Amino acid sequence: MAEWHYAQAEPSEELALLHFFSMKKHHAGGDVTFRITVREFATPPHGHHQRFFAEADKAVNQKTAAVLPCGWGDTVLVALSDCLRMIRQFPYEGDGA
Repeated sequence: MAEWHYAQAEPSEELALLHFFSMKKHHAGGDVTFRITVREFATPPHGHHQRFFAEADKAVNQKTAAVLPCGWGDTVLVALSDCLRMIRQFPYEGDGA
């Protein structure tokens, strides 16, 4: 439905279309699968200028300073690529770290 964004009555609703992706990361303890959700906002959320936000379902770098991979962009590709870059950049150190 190409016109889905017209269903938003006001920007504060932050209506978004969700795109789902997965990525397998290899690490010492075995493989772990990350699920990445990219939100395509009808209008950029307050304080932002870009409509696409990607966020992973798991943190990385848990033993040092845990970070949840994410990324903003003006396209699905840019936001997703930023999120994937963070997943690749930091080690996955397990859920119980």
